[in-house]
Amino acid sequence: MAVLMRDLRLAARRRIESLLPLVFFVVAVSLFPLGVGPEPQTLRLIAPGVVWVCALLASMLSVNSLYATDHADGSLEQMLLAPHHPVVIASAKALSHWLITGLPLMITAPVIGLLFDLSSATLATLVAGLLLGTPILSLLGGLGAALTLGLRSGGMLLILIVLPLATPALIFGAGAAATVETGLSASGHLSLLGALLIATAVGAPWATAAALRISTE
Repeated sequence: MAVLMRDLRLAARRRIESLLPLVFFVVAVSLFPLGVGPEPQTLRLIAPGVVWVCALLASMLSVNSLYATDHADGSLEQMLLAPHHPVVIASAKALSHWLITGLPLMITAPVIGLLFDLSSATLATLVAGLLLGTPILSLLGGLGAALTLGLRSGGMLLILIVLPLATPALIFGAGAAATVETGLSASGHLSLLGALLIATAVGAPWATAAALRISTE
């Protein structure tokens, strides 16, 4: 809880940096209707994929600094020396990243969906998918940040590590909203996305904790 509240206070002090992923998400998604054209059918067809791709890229903007700042000033070493297991630190960091980045993206998604003329059922499914999927992005992003901690050009390597791992969440999340738009049930896609969230929540913090130990030794 102390690590979580500390990260939230730091984000509140650096509002511009914290809002950068949300601004990128809104601007990037808003450009697609201008570039593709105003045809409603086309916009409804591409909307789920566009929203999910932009959400993934927006999450990657801030994940690089998840551990880098604490590593630079020595705070990370002190956290790892605390009596709590590093898994607790990794989980708190992933939760803070989701609250700062993933939650605003999920809240903004319905407004963005109106630009693409999505129905209320599709919007609800899109938000449900982001609710299940954005924590996956934060957990995987934390793992990538821990693996590339202290490396030169670590930002590019982080993207190369995280993007392939996040591809299933992208497929199931976008597929759920697209399925509802065609009149079918999205329960299968959402169930797979939920299973992926459970697997990531169980495994990613442990892998992140091990990577932090290796990176700080």
